[in-house]
Amino acid sequence: MLQHHVRKVGYWLVPTITLLPKHDRWRKQAEAQKLSRGARARLEWFIYYEAKSGGNALRTARHFGIAPKTFHAWKKRFDDRNLRTLEEKSRAPKRVRQRAITTEEEMRVVALRKQYLRWGKKKIAVLYKRIHGAPISSWKVQYTIAKYRLYYHPQKNAQTQAKRARAKAKKRITMLAKKPFPGFLIALDTIVLYWLGTKRYVFTAIDTASKIAFARMYTTKSSKNAGDFIDRMAYLLDYELWNTCHDNGSEFKKDFQKAIAVLKLDDWWSRERTPKDNPVNERFNRTVEDEFIAMGNMVVDTSEFNRRLTEWLVTYNFVRPHQSLGYATPWEYYEKTAKVLPMYSSRTGY
Repeated sequence: MLQHHVRKVGYWLVPTITLLPKHDRWRKQAEAQKLSRGARARLEWFIYYEAKSGGNALRTARHFGIAPKTFHAWKKRFDDRNLRTLEEKSRAPKRVRQRAITTEEEMRVVALRKQYLRWGKKKIAVLYKRIHGAPISSWKVQYTIAKYRLYYHPQKNAQTQAKRARAKAKKRITMLAKKPFPGFLIALDTIVLYWLGTKRYVFTAIDTASKIAFARMYTTKSSKNAGDFIDRMAYLLDYELWNTCHDNGSEFKKDFQKAIAVLKLDDWWSRERTPKDNPVNERFNRTVEDEFIAMGNMVVDTSEFNRRLTEWLVTYNFVRPHQSLGYATPWEYYEKTAKVLPMYSSRTGY
């Protein structure tokens, strides 16, 4: 980038051109090339690296709160003659999955389906092998039926599929307007434990406002056990709860969904691979692991484990001060807060 000036030489005004400092040129070029916000942020890394850190990569990484290896990776890619090297590269896979069904198989399935329009995919697959002497998966049959819309009532099928999609839609926790009173949001999760070749599951739940918590070990993480667990948590809170949130684990489907339907709770899901959507329960899980399990309480006998865990939970809820609650116990906070709410249950005051 250039700056134009005029200087006087005798009686004449002579234009002169001054080159902008390098880092100012970088910023001007980034603006002119309309680099993304991420690319501009990375550009500031290298401006700081050269101008203020004295070429110290570790100091630069600390200043911007990034991992040193991240900085070095971008430093290796960065070319100051081409600032577009700071843009993210496409993460699309170079090798994509190819379709597993051949054109010949498709045409054979189409012919059979048109002949037997009311037959299901498994019957078509059996008939296909009988006629053509080669097996075909029911998935390939279903794929072909869907591709060519070979349904007896195409419009009715489309309506059914749309209805199923709406039924399966998950309400994400990021859409919930959270309210800071006990029982409004119960966060759930599952801790998987391996001990002496045995696998156990500890279901955990915590009221995000009062921090009243509950946990229980099971031998499997079935949705039936998850439904039993939420019933126990609801009893602990005298059924004064409104919403549940959890990750996308299979244990929070089927029977668990039936249980929360009976309890008339709204259900919210974390985003895929996003633990930060459930931070209160993640922190409670760490407390269970550090203050209970790691203190010599790991046994595979679920009855003995749950007996010890119950004793620890009494201390956690009624004795242990919590910094986030102003060093009150969860039960003290629950009683103090619940009493000022119109939905306060008379039984919680006993």
